[in-house]
Amino acid sequence: MFKLIYRKFGDRVHAKDDLLSGLTVALALVPEAVAFAIIAGVSPLIGLYAAFMVCTITALVGGRPGMISGATGALAVIMVSLVILGNEKGESLGLGPDMGVQYLFAAVILMGIIQIGCGCLKLGRFVRLIPQPVMFGFVNGLAIVIFEAQFPMFTESPTTSGSPLLGGNDMSLMVGLVFLTMGIIYLLPKFTTQIPSSLVAILSVSLLVIGLNLDTLVVKDMASIGGELPSLVVFKIPLNWDTIQFIAPFAFILAAVGLIESLMTLTLIDELTETRGNSTRECLGQGFANVVAGFFGGMGGCAMIGQSIINIRSGGRGRLSGVSAGVFLLVFILFASSLIEQIPLAALTGVMFMVVLGTFEWSSIRILRKIPKTDAFVIIMVSSITVITHNLAYAVISGVIVSSLAFAWESAKQIHRASEVRKDGTKVYFLHGPLFFASITDFNLGFTPSDDPESVIVDMKESRVWDHSGLEAIHKLGARYQTLGKTVQLQHISSNCKELLRKAGSMVDIIVLPDDPSYHVADLNKSEPTLSDQVQGN
Repeated sequence: MFKLIYRKFGDRVHAKDDLLSGLTVALALVPEAVAFAIIAGVSPLIGLYAAFMVCTITALVGGRPGMISGATGALAVIMVSLVILGNEKGESLGLGPDMGVQYLFAAVILMGIIQIGCGCLKLGRFVRLIPQPVMFGFVNGLAIVIFEAQFPMFTESPTTSGSPLLGGNDMSLMVGLVFLTMGIIYLLPKFTTQIPSSLVAILSVSLLVIGLNLDTLVVKDMASIGGELPSLVVFKIPLNWDTIQFIAPFAFILAAVGLIESLMTLTLIDELTETRGNSTRECLGQGFANVVAGFFGGMGGCAMIGQSIINIRSGGRGRLSGVSAGVFLLVFILFASSLIEQIPLAALTGVMFMVVLGTFEWSSIRILRKIPKTDAFVIIMVSSITVITHNLAYAVISGVIVSSLAFAWESAKQIHRASEVRKDGTKVYFLHGPLFFASITDFNLGFTPSDDPESVIVDMKESRVWDHSGLEAIHKLGARYQTLGKTVQLQHISSNCKELLRKAGSMVDIIVLPDDPSYHVADLNKSEPTLSDQVQGN
């Protein structure tokens, strides 16, 4: 049996590291899952169940070993509106005042189905189109969000909004324990790496608080984590078209935010471990996990960058680390809730502060003045949107759009030309740069058909046609010369441009001139074969 486990998850050394890091992650998952469930307006156990199911399933079937998934704040801030509106809808239908959670479970199931669809369509591959400045902005913004999420731990009631800060001695004790935890995590790896420093810090601070009977906030002050095994949800809401229409907008947003956060975290873990995950498999794994979570009373989830970094820093590299984290969390819920509830919040807060320090891309500050201004703007913009809205999808999409527009603008400025007149009177334009939607204006302005001789050649050896706008620009150029009874030929077209022109066929009226490597645009002699005709003839 053990040989089979080692063969599946790795050797004995890696299995030990994965188990210990999984235990560390499970301890860190508890306050996060409880807090996010409270944000969403549901029972803490619903957040804990989601953390257990999503963490375990994605570790088994997801595309990134070592990455941790669970209930997240990015999804919780979207779910809160769904729960409130669901409660109102339940009352209007006469189903009772607390139907919001049932609509939430239905939305999580639909969210998972959408994510599975994205995996089947292999949409996860598009994460490679996310520029590095967006990635920097993402991790910086997320680090600040994780930092902000620890502020309630310094209040008298962490689960109550607007609760007053701790008093003098209580605040001093809390801060002292936080710094003690951070100190252990920082110093222990200098002496040994056999045991995760975060786990040692949590256990040491917990034993100190219990042994000295120190009066400080513990997990129990947030919520009780004791419970039973999750059971299949018995839906009381009508599962009809009206319900689907109600939950669909939320499900699509949840699916998008969940996949973006998961795939961005996957990319980050790839960089940290110098390995490569499978984005398609991750989409399928996240989707399957959320479908199961919805059916068994969990609030769903996605990848958690903070816990993933804890896992990687603690030595967790294989799937066993995520599986063990989920299993340990379930053990806490079923059998060890009274012990886990005694863990000081200061210890867990110290762990998360170290995650913040490790997550923030400090080099991005140093290079702000050395990189293009647009890239610096994107880093700051994505970070700001992440912090202000807590919506990672908006932040990443906004960053990609701005980066894409900046790239298109800079590429458009690369189009330029030179010209010469040959002895036979033919004028030759030498075109340089890409021809696409953003550069066609400069392309068109560079030709003077009324002043040019009867025969014109456009040499495209240093140019490429990228899109339909470029094809249309070529067509219009030929039409301008045709109107004046003149001809224009294209010369030295690249293979990919030839393929574009071949597919366009008569749309740009391209004709192959015999014994000539150039192409005639909008030629008046329609009896000559077109490029597509010649290709078919060959």
